[in-house]
Amino acid sequence: MTQTQRLQGLGPVVSPAVRVLVLGSFPSVRSLQSQQYYAHPQNHFWRIVQALWPNAPWPADRHYAERCACLLQCGVGVWDVYAACEREGSLDSAIRAAELNDFPALLAQCPHLSGIAHNGGESFRHAKALEKALTQAGLQGRVQLHRLPSTSPANASWTFEHKLSAWQAVMQQHGLLA
Repeated sequence: MTQTQRLQGLGPVVSPAVRVLVLGSFPSVRSLQSQQYYAHPQNHFWRIVQALWPNAPWPADRHYAERCACLLQCGVGVWDVYAACEREGSLDSAIRAAELNDFPALLAQCPHLSGIAHNGGESFRHAKALEKALTQAGLQGRVQLHRLPSTSPANASWTFEHKLSAWQAVMQQHGLLA
């Protein structure tokens, strides 16, 4: 029997200007290899944010740091609910022995946060942990939690257009879109 390797997630992409934090579950194999959030070419995340802010200065795909900087300028940050886990492949259903990220520490870095958007069901399963962290930080009632359809290619039941519409509604609610 082979032992599953313990995987470490990626650090947060945040700044004090972040108003909406997108929380995934844990980076895919491709994202971990690239050390980039949403690196799988069939994941709709980057395509959705570029459609939401078409006038933002989005760089080419290979310029990840610049894409993150552009995302932050739009008021959006990215992180995951899990700091580490064991997993074979990229599916959320394969996640085992997961360790939650330090949400209270992150909240201190985002003084203008008004929304946390869970990118899919696995992330949203931990909404209670986020509510607890918000309460501990004195932010209960100020930060809304949202469940969005996953941008993952495994979420084939939602079309790109339906995903985009759901994401657009959340970003508008937080004043990030006109």
